[in-house]
Amino acid sequence: MFHIVRHQPVRLLTRISLPSTCLKLMLSRAVAFVQIWKSWFSSHPLVGNKNIILMGPPGAGKTTVGRIVGQKLDCPVIDIDDDVLETTWNMSVSEKLQDVGSEQFLEEEGKALLKFSASGSVISLTGSNPMHAAGMQHVKKNGIVVYLDVPTAVILSRLQSMKVDRIVGQSPGVSLKDILQFRKQFYKRWHDIRVLCGGDIAAEVVAEKVLDAVKRYQNSELETFISTRSSRSERSMNKDSYKYFSDVVTEGLAPDGGLFVPERGLPKFTAGEWQSLIEATYMERAQVILERCIHPADIPASKLAEIIGTAYGENFTCSKIAPVRHMAGNQFLLELFHGPTASFKDFALQLVPHIFAYCIPRSCNYLVLVATSGDTGSAVLDGFSRLHDTDKQRIAVMNFFPEDGVSPIQKSQMIGCQTENAWSVGVKSDFDFCQTAIKQIFTNSGYTGFLTVEYGTALAAANSINWARLLPQVVYHASAYLDLVHQGIIPFGSPVDVCIPTGNFGNILAALYAKMMGVPIRKCICASNENNVLTDFIRTGVYDLRERKLIPTSSPAVDILKSSNLERYLHMIAKEDGQLVTQLYNQLENQGHFQLGKDLLGKLQQDLVAGWCSEEDCLAAIHSVYSTTGYILDTHTAVAKVVADRLQDRSCPVIISSTAHYSKFAPAILKALRIAEINQNPVSQLHLLSSYSPLPPVHWGLLETLKKRGNEDHQVCAADMSMLMSRIETLIQSHFM
Repeated sequence: MFHIVRHQPVRLLTRISLPSTCLKLMLSRAVAFVQIWKSWFSSHPLVGNKNIILMGPPGAGKTTVGRIVGQKLDCPVIDIDDDVLETTWNMSVSEKLQDVGSEQFLEEEGKALLKFSASGSVISLTGSNPMHAAGMQHVKKNGIVVYLDVPTAVILSRLQSMKVDRIVGQSPGVSLKDILQFRKQFYKRWHDIRVLCGGDIAAEVVAEKVLDAVKRYQNSELETFISTRSSRSERSMNKDSYKYFSDVVTEGLAPDGGLFVPERGLPKFTAGEWQSLIEATYMERAQVILERCIHPADIPASKLAEIIGTAYGENFTCSKIAPVRHMAGNQFLLELFHGPTASFKDFALQLVPHIFAYCIPRSCNYLVLVATSGDTGSAVLDGFSRLHDTDKQRIAVMNFFPEDGVSPIQKSQMIGCQTENAWSVGVKSDFDFCQTAIKQIFTNSGYTGFLTVEYGTALAAANSINWARLLPQVVYHASAYLDLVHQGIIPFGSPVDVCIPTGNFGNILAALYAKMMGVPIRKCICASNENNVLTDFIRTGVYDLRERKLIPTSSPAVDILKSSNLERYLHMIAKEDGQLVTQLYNQLENQGHFQLGKDLLGKLQQDLVAGWCSEEDCLAAIHSVYSTTGYILDTHTAVAKVVADRLQDRSCPVIISSTAHYSKFAPAILKALRIAEINQNPVSQLHLLSSYSPLPPVHWGLLETLKKRGNEDHQVCAADMSMLMSRIETLIQSHFM
């Protein structure tokens, strides 16, 4: 709660001497930039003649940047400090602060803002304006609020160089850093757009970023989604094929059977922007990354902040949300199991239900279908059970899982997570059947149309075929890299490898997306168990399901032969050639195999390497790591550990994704630890594991879920499409009618 008082004006930009040729080139580019922006804004004026309102901490450069933006747009520039407060008070801000004190200063500053009005201008707020709610509500009505987000360490350095001698709200025992951190909640509440500003970024560059951000804000039609199977000619002829984020969240699967992807790809962050997030918390990183991936027309920044706070604020047992732990040598574990259902799926599925509830139309009921190989089911059920009661009345969930293809604890968890709007159905088949069945249901327009007309209910997907599932996973891969930098393990820019146990290709695809967005990931190591179709494919370019049968293993989340999200990756490296993707997947469906061309395989192998792990080696790795460190890996993480040991070249750190807590796979873990007598009761198994004082401790949230499982009953269904569709209709009738 403070306002700067300066002894003298301080320039934040340093003059630099440059050769005349460079100056001429820079001048010509600057003139061209101004002409482009004036041309754009002449045909796309500020919406309703609104203001551009610059907000941020003291020392963020709001005044300097505001003047540059105003000059580029040829519009009035208003500095609240100089042009409003001092004019209103007829005294300097310094004198006012000394006269009335901090608390009264904030109140009178807010009152002055309430009397202020302008249009078509660039306005630079004070650092403390956002702390007066009524004043901000008033000024925001006619403006787009742009948050100049500067790292706290940079602000502290700038304020020191500016010789600040008094700040609003300063008191003994309260550090300037704490005050700046306190301010962030207000900036988060009010901003429409965020502009990341690194330490050495020039005001001219920040001004350009502000204009780019405003242009993006006013043009949501630039951020459309397409199907991986649509051709360029089809898209140019049929503009109705374009979808927005809200559409793809609710629809899940594209009508042509493809998967939705952003037409222009994911946003790229500069090195400076990534570095500005090194000191940030996990939730702050998530906010910044997701704001750039989700247009504010779909979810405003303030609503997104609320959703992120709900998802990650209290539901994770570790305050760091996704901590990175050093294991041995150059290997680090990214612990993704601290959520309520003890797997990496919680990162998306604590968030996505709230996104889904916000995006769907209020006039329709929705049934969310999900197929799971183990972890997704309980995460979906738990996530949707946390919605507000009004949302539960219009959103229900049906979870299909292989009845005999998950661990006993996973099954107990899915049964125990059933609530009034969420059910589990065991299917007498494998995961691939469950996933294929859901895809066929979505593309059966006669059936989906019948549900809409007869029951007013639409279907949606919560599997990683839904685009919204992938974005939160991008966040934790980026955050893991930033944590290594923050811990001093590597300097920013040094590469890392990541090793991920991979089944449906969603988690590793998110790492590839993080790489595309600018995170210095060198290689993604794809780790398979004995269902090693992906290993063979990455090594040879041949995806061949002929003569393959699914092998049940102790790592069921990767017991998958048809990896859905691979389609998105192939679409990306094929330069959005939807016709090629359609050809490949039609061949896979009809003939059971396809083969990549040499060029495409070469691109794939620049990003990916792959290996697989036997059951014997998986259990041996669990025993070995526990014997030497006291740390227990779950079965999926053990698969990744074995493959990382074989494939990493030790020239850089490797981050192994620990995708689930070992508590979920207690029988396999007890077997790996060579414990002879194993009680079949899941709760007893967890208590036995706890007696070994393992690292990390037993997941007590999971234990509590198993203790209060409630209804032990669940539906079991034959592997028959008509029966699955009948179960869906029955559920709709019971919940919505």
